[in-house]
Amino acid sequence: MPEPTRPSSPTRRAPSGAATLRPAKTEAIRAAVLDELAEQGYGRLSMEAVAKRAGVGKSALYRRWPSKQQMVIDVASELSVAMVELPDSGSLRGDVLAALRAVADWLTHPQFSRIVPDLVAEARRDEALARAMADTIGGPRRARAVVLLDRAVARGELPPDTDRELALDLLAALVYWRIAVRGVPPEPGYLERTADLVTHALAGGAGRA
Repeated sequence: MPEPTRPSSPTRRAPSGAATLRPAKTEAIRAAVLDELAEQGYGRLSMEAVAKRAGVGKSALYRRWPSKQQMVIDVASELSVAMVELPDSGSLRGDVLAALRAVADWLTHPQFSRIVPDLVAEARRDEALARAMADTIGGPRRARAVVLLDRAVARGELPPDTDRELALDLLAALVYWRIAVRGVPPEPGYLERTADLVTHALAGGAGRA
């Protein structure tokens, strides 16, 4: 006697409430975060405004980030860290110039030229935001830049006891002060002259521990 035919197993479906994070939607949200952050600033930015600009429901944001702070930090850090690309130029001066250009590009970016000063000001009043920025933006950017100092030490251009922290401050300070604080864009030749000055200072022992 033939066995009765067993019903086929139904195709499993994801629960109706399951979160599906679509890459295209995520990119639209990230773009909206940067636009709102540049236009409104961190203090006035709202999840509702970001969702409206991105053309999504507010729940789409909360499926990705539990809070405004984490949303902003995640989006800002992704682009900020990616902008630090420092291939080996073969010399300390060449690497320093590349680093200065990376800082200048970040600070003159159409959105980050407004976002960075605003976040720095907000971080003065918000300790949690300050820690998050240091952990996800400042720290990773400095970690990428310290490689150029290690390369210079390996080439014999810098002494092994070079103070990395002081040297990293020196790399960014002049360009940051000019662009972010004074609001003056670097004229042609400025970065090259600054690279000469920073290289001379480092090679002369200004960055020794």
